[in-house]
Amino acid sequence: MIYLDASATTPVDFRVVEAMMPFLLQHYANPSAPYAAARFVKKALETAREQVAALIDAEPDEIIFTSGGTESDNAAIGSAITLEMRRGHFVTVKTEHSAVLETARRWMEYGRPVSEVGVDHGGRVRLDDLRAATQSGQTALISVMWANNETGVVAPMDEITQIAHDRGAMFHTDAVQSVGKQKLSVKETPVDYLSLSGHKFHAPKGVGALFISRRVRFKPWALGGGQEFGRRSGTEAIPNIVALGMAAEIARQEIDRGVEEKIGAMRDAFEKRLIAVHPNTIVNGDQTHRLTTISNLCFPGVDAAGLLILLDECGLACSAGSACHTGDLQSSHVLLAMGFDDAHIRSTMRFSWSRMNTMEETLRAADLLIACVNKMRSLQTGVVRQN
Repeated sequence: MIYLDASATTPVDFRVVEAMMPFLLQHYANPSAPYAAARFVKKALETAREQVAALIDAEPDEIIFTSGGTESDNAAIGSAITLEMRRGHFVTVKTEHSAVLETARRWMEYGRPVSEVGVDHGGRVRLDDLRAATQSGQTALISVMWANNETGVVAPMDEITQIAHDRGAMFHTDAVQSVGKQKLSVKETPVDYLSLSGHKFHAPKGVGALFISRRVRFKPWALGGGQEFGRRSGTEAIPNIVALGMAAEIARQEIDRGVEEKIGAMRDAFEKRLIAVHPNTIVNGDQTHRLTTISNLCFPGVDAAGLLILLDECGLACSAGSACHTGDLQSSHVLLAMGFDDAHIRSTMRFSWSRMNTMEETLRAADLLIACVNKMRSLQTGVVRQN
């Protein structure tokens, strides 16, 4: 199999597995217990916290561990709902992940106003509209993704953070697709909350973290024994947390070595080979401001669902959109917000890379895709295209 669906999940690094295994089999003590075996586990927990903090340039006490990006998003927004009783307004963007948009629906159920700001044709939030929607003294929280999970389009984070703070609002970002893929700093871009998920950068599924700046308050929804500085109760999933820490350490090293450029070279070669044969292929999203890991492509007139089946039969794993909506017959809300019609969306596929991909398999994948697009078009027109 050629795996080009890293935005859905990434393979677990063998070094990550090696790091977590002793905490499944040997070091199983509860980190809150008072004896030596537990203190060893507690030390491993805090080492992982330091590793995750270093990846995003945070302080260790600003990191709490969660089950993943969805919980982190819910926790940050849920905290704001309960803390900001006077300023009840929430601002987000129409292209956000469902973990944010569905939590916005919950915000409205509490009788609070929500504004969903649009994006331009390239998928970037309209800053003037964001400024207009944000109300000084009324807006409690703004939430905008660092990079979109379907298109890879990167938001103007510095400007958005400034808008939020100028209006006296807190700012949360879902950085699930960005963390571990590109260098970022919560000191240089002073967000108040940041969500991340381990399985997007070679840790197991089921573990993530929430950055909570020292500048802001936080009210937990998970109550109990007071773990994670009283911010997320429940016995910590130590094997997964150790794995997340190791994955964060490896990701930081790989970013310093230029992995972003290496992945970008694969994506660019893939698109170049494909477009040379099918020049009417459309790359969805802003071409300048996007992650190197994602290529969101439209093949006009080709049914993406059928193409996905052909590619699967050829051993190429990719997706027709966000993995969170696989099987959903509704059109992508991201592409709809960007102004594309249903016909365009039904012809769109997402391909995504990680550092475990190679240039050789990338070019092979491009050839498989070319052949499958040819076959789909021949089936639809009754004409077999010759390469």
